[in-house]
Amino acid sequence: MIEICGHAIVSADDKIADASGLMPAGLRHEADWQQLQHQLDQASLIVLGRIGHAMFPNPKGRRRLILSHQAQGLELRADGFWWNPQLMNWREVAAKLLAEGGRVAVTGGRLVFDEFLAIGFDCFYLARAENVTISDGVPIFSQCRNGISAQDVLRQHGLAQRNYAMLDDKARVSLSIWQAGAKQG
Repeated sequence: MIEICGHAIVSADDKIADASGLMPAGLRHEADWQQLQHQLDQASLIVLGRIGHAMFPNPKGRRRLILSHQAQGLELRADGFWWNPQLMNWREVAAKLLAEGGRVAVTGGRLVFDEFLAIGFDCFYLARAENVTISDGVPIFSQCRNGISAQDVLRQHGLAQRNYAMLDDKARVSLSIWQAGAKQG
C-alpha cells in the first residue's frame, strides 16, 4: 500500500514562495521545520520540484524523486530519481520505486502539488504562517490563483481537516492535517 502525504507551509494568502519563486524568510519556522523533518524521516520517498531540490540539500541521503520536464521518463541520477510526468505516469513510477509500498512525502512546489492533486493525496499537512502575506507570490495550488483557498482546494479533492494545532503562538504558525475520507473536525 502506498500512502501519499503532502507537506507545505503557506502564507495567510496561500502562497508558498515570493514572485521570484523562492521561499521567503517569513515562511521559515523552527516548529514547522521540526515536524516536517519528523515526517520526512518516516517517508520511503520524498517528491519535490527541481527548484526545491536545488535549494534544500539532502544531508540524510533520503530517497528523492525530482519532477522535471527535462527528465526522459524516469531517470536515476547521482542525486536522486528524476521524473517527467508527461512521459511516464505515476502508476509506472510507483511500481518501480515503491514495489513494497510505503509513504510518499510530497513537498512541492506548486506544479508538484497540482500533479499530486490529480493523482490523489491520502493526507496533507498544511502549516500556515498566519501573520505573513505574499501578495504577488506563488500559490500552493494553481486553483488558488482564482481566489479559491487552499482549504477549499483540498476539500474539492476529497480531503477533510481532522486536526488543527498552533505550532508557534508568538509567530502565529498553525498546522492543520487533512485526510482523505476523514470527517470534518
